[in-house]
Amino acid sequence: MKAKLTILGSGTSSGVPMIGCTCPVCTSSDPRDKRLRASALAEYGGLSILVDCGPDFRQQALAAGIRHLDAILLTHNHMDHVGGLDDTRALNLCERHPVNIYCQKYVEDSLRHSYAYAFAEPKYQGAPEWHMHIIDGDSPFRVHSNAGDEVLSWEKGFGYRHIENHSAPDAGVEVIPIQGWHHKVKKLSVLGYRFGDIAYLTDMNLLEESEFAKLQGLKAITLNCVKFDSHHAHFSLHEVLDFFDRVGAAESYITHISHLLPRHAMFEKILPAHVHPAYDGLVIE
Repeated sequence: MKAKLTILGSGTSSGVPMIGCTCPVCTSSDPRDKRLRASALAEYGGLSILVDCGPDFRQQALAAGIRHLDAILLTHNHMDHVGGLDDTRALNLCERHPVNIYCQKYVEDSLRHSYAYAFAEPKYQGAPEWHMHIIDGDSPFRVHSNAGDEVLSWEKGFGYRHIENHSAPDAGVEVIPIQGWHHKVKKLSVLGYRFGDIAYLTDMNLLEESEFAKLQGLKAITLNCVKFDSHHAHFSLHEVLDFFDRVGAAESYITHISHLLPRHAMFEKILPAHVHPAYDGLVIE
């Protein structure tokens, strides 16, 4: 089953340019050096699946012409990856369905704190309507079209009425989670995702040996790097290149890039031929 991945944001938590910085990367005129927070859109088996929904989601969705999502898969709970979830209210209104969110239990617990109004009962009128699906890093799971979800009908003075949808469920698509860790000592769990022969990984600096079996036979893979040397929560450039060599994908892409790495044009020149710096708007298929 063919997969297509569009990089909506290739930047680290502060984005590029970073507020207040006048370094050569932050002042670059190359549009590939304008990096929104890390996110990607997977088009797979006829479904549109967003990976992470950071604070730049509204801008990313408008730029990419996103009018439909079947699901959102969250990698972890940091705000540069979940800070745009309130903007999914627009999809509730236009698509008339709840938004399906797939994440680990600790991520849902964090969302219940950060977005308490979205989970409160009685629900605040106009709060985002989400369906939460708990997943783990061990087992493949299926994502389904949202066409069969309950229908939302807006009622003034009340909010959304939920109307049962009698459409037959579709077969969905299988997604394989990749368990990683954002910190080698504190071990914050982060999930990457494999869609057919493309894998999207970010915000890791440790994978267990068992996970590499899930990454065999890939056409393309992404992985995070914020600077040349070691970092407490991200791979160094040397570690990323070693990782790519081990996985052996035909093409490999570095994402979650900060201004501590070179400008895109210079960065590309120092990388192996099969390794590329990702950029906002890049399409991988």
